[in-house]
Amino acid sequence: MKLTRRGFFVLSSAILSSIILKDKSYATSGKYATLIDITRCDGCSNEPLPKCVLACRVQNKVRFPEPKKPIIPYWPRKTYEDWSDKKEKIDTLTPYNWIFVQKLQIKGKEIFIPRRCMHCDNPPCVRGCPFGALTKRPAGNSVINEKICFGGAKCRDVCPWFIPQRQAGVGIYLHLLPKFAGGGVMYKCDLCKDKIEKGEEPACVVACKDRLKEKSVFLFGERKTIYELARQRAKDEGLFIYGDKQNGGTSTLYLSKVSFDDINKALIEKRERFKMPVEVKNKIQTTFNPIGKVVISSGFLSIIGAVVAAIISKHKEKGGDENGR
Repeated sequence: MKLTRRGFFVLSSAILSSIILKDKSYATSGKYATLIDITRCDGCSNEPLPKCVLACRVQNKVRFPEPKKPIIPYWPRKTYEDWSDKKEKIDTLTPYNWIFVQKLQIKGKEIFIPRRCMHCDNPPCVRGCPFGALTKRPAGNSVINEKICFGGAKCRDVCPWFIPQRQAGVGIYLHLLPKFAGGGVMYKCDLCKDKIEKGEEPACVVACKDRLKEKSVFLFGERKTIYELARQRAKDEGLFIYGDKQNGGTSTLYLSKVSFDDINKALIEKRERFKMPVEVKNKIQTTFNPIGKVVISSGFLSIIGAVVAAIISKHKEKGGDENGR
């Protein structure tokens, strides 16, 4: 991929237009929601690996990163995140594994919790990305555009659940300033965006239904219906709900017989990377300025300036003028 001076400005204009002047319209509930009933989940104990995990990997394998090696750390960092030798790891979230199942023991009972992106109503990851690589879709899902993601991991920093994962050695930064800017590309569940745009259900939902039929752990549908069902079951069966209020509301609800305070305490005691705190405040209030506009980071502006300078300098060396002729 060769980036011309004109191509650079087209790219930078697209990035800037997608991040400047974002308003509160991003705080929308979306069309769909997912109910994850952990009272029914057994972690697919009689299967080689959980069906939801397998389905997700099969569905998205063509999009998994293929890093260019050797991977060079960018200054001043001396490390980078490389999961390419751990592609088969399924007990956590990685750039190659967008859903996994946590296993806990609470008061003598086994609990299994499928974990993936919560697809928040007002996602800090979307508002927090300085490159405009994330968008919130009308369906309610938040999506990363791998083509313009620099892997800065701001999305992960502002995510209450630490969901997006980074792979170095891939992405647009390799074609701009690989030694000075960019960490790769961030990856996470996008709710099978291509499938739901065609009116189909996400792969994890379909796989669980195929296995458990009417007792499926996953239920996907119109948001209002899912919310009403979750609240009615919680009332009738004395269950606990998670995801309806956390981070200002999400498109993913959990039902449990065990309180989520107890679940989160167990996750902390087990030193799990991915926890389920009950009190989750939306970081948009502290990450962005009072007038609701995205604060473009000085780092991003430095990247823009440095790349422009490099391209112009290189062009001048070849005898071109400042207009690119």
